[in-house]
Parts: sequence; structure tokens; C-alpha cells
Amino acid sequence: MNLSNDIYALIYLVASILFIFGLKGLASPKSAILGNTLAMTGMAIAVIATAIHPDVTSYWWTIAMAAGGIIGYVIAKKITMTSMPELVAAFHSLVGLAAVFIAVGTYFKDINLGHIEALTAVELSLGSAIGALTFSGSVIAFGKLKGTFKFPLFSSNPVKFPGQHFVNLIMILGIIGLCVYFSINSDSLEAFLILTAIAFILGVTMIIPIGGADMPVVVSMLNSYSGWAASATGFTLNNNLLILTGALVGSSGAILSYIMCKAMNRSFISVILGGFGGESADSSDDTQVKKNYKSAGSEDVAYMMENSSKVIIVPGYGMAVSQAQHTVKDLWQSLSDKGVEVKFAIHPVAGRMPGHMNVLLAEADIPYDVVLEMDEVNSEFPTYDVALIIGANDIVNPDALTNKSSPLYGMPILEVHKAMQVFICKRSMNAGYAGVDNSLFYYENASMVFGDAKQTIQTIVNAIKGTGH
Repeated sequence: MNLSNDIYALIYLVASILFIFGLKGLASPKSAILGNTLAMTGMAIAVIATAIHPDVTSYWWTIAMAAGGIIGYVIAKKITMTSMPELVAAFHSLVGLAAVFIAVGTYFKDINLGHIEALTAVELSLGSAIGALTFSGSVIAFGKLKGTFKFPLFSSNPVKFPGQHFVNLIMILGIIGLCVYFSINSDSLEAFLILTAIAFILGVTMIIPIGGADMPVVVSMLNSYSGWAASATGFTLNNNLLILTGALVGSSGAILSYIMCKAMNRSFISVILGGFGGESADSSDDTQVKKNYKSAGSEDVAYMMENSSKVIIVPGYGMAVSQAQHTVKDLWQSLSDKGVEVKFAIHPVAGRMPGHMNVLLAEADIPYDVVLEMDEVNSEFPTYDVALIIGANDIVNPDALTNKSSPLYGMPILEVHKAMQVFICKRSMNAGYAGVDNSLFYYENASMVFGDAKQTIQTIVNAIKGTGH
């Protein structure tokens, strides 16, 4: 179809606007479905417009696109919410690898046509370097999040080696130097391949020293990298839509990383330098107090909750692992039917990715107006008779407020310990993802409720309804 360049520019502009509104919609659970629909519509418009562009003379690539679409559909149907973070990391790796392939393919295409322009060489080197770093870094992040691989590099604990920061700095300077050299000597395939290989290695050495507690920030950061890789590829392909789309993904990922770092009281640089996560259990002065904890049965929790006026529920990764969100919905409904006011408290980094808990609660059709963010609810905790924590750990650890020797100190938390009575639903007394012992377990007003989250909550619901086990 022979449309003018102005028409194509207008079509791409419409697609870009839909992407922007899509991102805006994804900022809230209430508008997330609409935002997703707008973004998908924009992508459909962009793909169709590109397919009918006169520069496209062969359509063999549509076979690969169709195969990718089918694979994506199958994965999306089978994936569980607990596996969503590693899925995102895996997809980021594919974006990075695509950027490398495009840069390499463009190099050989242009070199066969003659000399490569300096500006093109800059675009190729940046696209390949960022793409390679994104690919290898995302693969390591995937392994750390998956947690089932025995390979040492995939350990959720920080993997450190002597002089790691110096080595990383040398590689970064080496990549920059080779990019400059390649822009001047654009016929040098060796320089291009060496800078790409160094970037692959840098992606590994940058991510392995980052502990499991910082993985949500790392996933967001790699999301940003994948966007900039796509944007650099857009310059290489002279595709304005890809440039803009990549910039949107890159900037939004960077902003989200900043927000998450702020929520964890961590600087972006400290995350990149790594080392947070996998620390030994806290050894503060009140160790003797921490040796003693109380436990409670599900029937005790049910009795306390149904005889309360206000109850707050704090979901965490344990709820996601046991897929207890629908059972939690039953608990909310049962208590509400008895006239108990029930709210949910969400920490910005609860789970393994931003919005993890919000999505699970929305999946269970829990109303948005009873789901409160940390800033909204922290001042209200003293007014709640009962707080029920379901699998959350680091985000409710009071040491973040009181214990200066704790690695968590300074991290904003949900101040659940201020509620009248706190019940903590966990499988064991094990530390959380940061590897830090939780002093809340030993508070006078706190009791442990051991067991699988879904089974425990179901027992509580049965007791409230008077149906027994």
C-alpha cells in the first residue's frame, strides 16, 4: 500500500499516544485493564503499519512473528503469578538479544555496501553493548528469581569476587573506549565484536553480586535497559516509533527503579554495587528476647478476628506461593458479613515485582477501595484490633525503624507491630528474602501461625463460618 511518509508518521504518532496512555493506565489497578488494552491497540496499529510499509518487500518474517505470538500465548496461559518476575526477566533478555542481532546484521549489511558512517557506528555499538548487557544480566536475574538452579551464579545470595567493582569499572571504560574507537574506525569488526563480548560479561558480573532482596529493583532496572536497547535499535533502523517506544520503556523503567529504591531506602548506586541480601541473621542486643516467640492456632485467629471491629491483612510473597488470594477473598467476605471492617495493606516492594500483591488481590475481585498503600495505612495501624500477615517478612520488620545494626535499617516498612494483636502466617521461622531475622516474631503482641498460607486461611474461614475443618 503506497501511503505518503506523512501518513505513516501520523499513524506512528497515534500508536505512540496509545502507548503513553497505556502506561498511564497501568499506574493504577482500577485502570490497568484499559491501559493494557490501549497499549495492545497501539502495538497492533504499529505492526500493521510497518507490515504495509513500501520498504517491506518480503514477508517471510511473519512466520517467525506468528510462531513467537503462539509461544507467547501458551506461556501467558500457563504462567502463574509467582513466576511472573522471572518471566519478565526472561522477556527482557530476548529484547536485549534482539538488539544485538539487529546491530550485528546491520553491520554486515552496511559493510557490504561500503563504508559505515561514524554516526551509524555509534548507534550500532551502543545498541549492541546495551543489548548484550541486558541479555546476560536478565539471564542471571531469571536464574536468581527462579531459585531452582544449582549453578552458583544463580544463587539468590550475593556472589562476590575480589576486586569486582574495579573489574566492572575497567570493563565499562573498555566498552566506552571501544565504542569511540569503532566510531572512528567503523570497518573494525574486531572492535565491534570485542565490545559486545565485554558487555555480555559485564551483564553477568554486574548482577551476580546483587542479593535476592534487591531483585525487584534489578528487574525494573533491566526493563529500563531493554528500553534503551530498543531505542538505540530504532536509530539503527531509522524507525521513529521504535525510538519513541524504547525511550518510553527506558524512562518508565528508570523512574520505577527510583521509586522502588526510595521505598527500600536504597540508592540506585548501592543496588548496582550489590551485596544486599543473604546476610546472616540479625544479632542485635536483644537476642535473649528473640529466643522466645508465641504461636497460635487457626481457631484462635478466627475467634480474635470475628470479635474485632477492625482487621488489617498484609499479604506477601507467601500468599503468592500458596495461591491463597481467593481464600483470602473468602476471609474478607466472611468477616465483612459479620460487620468487621477489613482492609488490606500493601508495601511498594511486596512480593517479587512492583504491584505483585495488587494484581493478586484484583485477580480475586477484592474491591480496590479496601486496598491501602503504605503511606495511607501506616498512621492507622494503632486503630486495628488484629493484623494478619500472610507470608510477608522484610517489609514488616521493625528493625528497619529501630535497629541501626540491621541491613534493613532505614527502609520504610508497614508498621504492623503497632496493631493491638498481630498474627504472622508463615511456614517456619526462617528469615525473609533479605536473609535478616524478623524481630516482629518475638514481640509481645505477636503470635506465629505456622502452616501453608492457603490451608491456614481456609481453616480460619471455616472456623468463622462455623463449618469446622
